[in-house]
Amino acid sequence: MADLTLVPRQPRPDGPSTAGWDTLRDEPGPDTVRCLGLYAKLTAGVTVVTALDGTGQPTGMTVSALTSLSARPPLVLACLRGTSRTLTALKQQGAFAVSLLTDHQRSVAELFADTSVPPARRFENSPVRRVLGLPVLADALAWSVCLVEDVRPYGDHHAVVGRVMAVEVNGGRPLLWHDRAFHALPTATTD
Repeated sequence: MADLTLVPRQPRPDGPSTAGWDTLRDEPGPDTVRCLGLYAKLTAGVTVVTALDGTGQPTGMTVSALTSLSARPPLVLACLRGTSRTLTALKQQGAFAVSLLTDHQRSVAELFADTSVPPARRFENSPVRRVLGLPVLADALAWSVCLVEDVRPYGDHHAVVGRVMAVEVNGGRPLLWHDRAFHALPTATTD
């Protein structure tokens, strides 16, 4: 195993002449297009995050950046666009729901992703039930209702940590997002 020796930072010949120049942190990094190309290669389950706005009306958006964060206590982490109505609502109300979509719910994902569709119209053709007062998609692969634990801005999104208060897991196969398109898991074959 090679020795790892830390060397004091040296100024770059083509960069600022101040001591402490850190090429990893001080370089501008790749452009947005290259980063989005990288992000497109990440495969994720597709979810709809819902909340109630200030008037008690449901709002929601499609989210592909959701992950489990902790089992004890049960926490999830969702990343929401900083300008979204759903983010505003969950911050105001302190609660939200997450519905994991099945591979038959592509149209639901597209509807909740369309920012030109008013929030009320997004719920019109999807069976919804209220759990602890929040709207969940009744025919989802799974859902959870969460209390907001923390919200922090990072770039153009906010990381939202939710404490899971209720959960249901149903049968089915997940809807996936990869390379800027929806996908389903291949059907397993038996020999």
